[in-house]
Amino acid sequence: MDHTAHHASASGSQDKEQTHAAHDHTGHDHAGHDHSGHQAGGASWGTAAQATAHCLTGCAIGEILGMVIGTALGWGNAQTMVLAITLAFLFGYSFTMYAIRKAGLGLKAAIRTALAADTISIAVMELVDNLIIAFTPGAMDAHLTDGLFWGALLGGFAVAFVITTPVNKWLIGRGKGHAVVHAYH
Repeated sequence: MDHTAHHASASGSQDKEQTHAAHDHTGHDHAGHDHSGHQAGGASWGTAAQATAHCLTGCAIGEILGMVIGTALGWGNAQTMVLAITLAFLFGYSFTMYAIRKAGLGLKAAIRTALAADTISIAVMELVDNLIIAFTPGAMDAHLTDGLFWGALLGGFAVAFVITTPVNKWLIGRGKGHAVVHAYH
């Protein structure tokens, strides 16, 4: 990830590395990172999995809440899925915004950063998860008390995690996606 904008006062690559090292990145696996610009493959699998898990947590809360609300209210499949997807994006973005607002970023900048950090990740997760639910026989018509409802939903999350992690690795390796949030950790 290119920290030159974040570290405008750092003049040389050694200064950039020292300034970057001064940041607290507790809990983030930065092994294999090329801090001079994230060349292809520069993100570790651990970093990608962490970013995916972070995104998936917000998405799962929003999607489960949407599915529960839609199903409990007797809404049709289309309305329930729209609500679930909307809430997945809302909760996914809000998790990121909470963390970077806590680090001192203003609201407008936090919104822009969350959109840049999470949009592709959430979109891939939601596409994969909802396709699995849609194509699991009977899952769309299952009720909250049915194991099929929860099995399809949780199974969709698991598959979405496996498919989205390489996408996040690719994005982070190019200084995009969750990489834009690292400056605020």
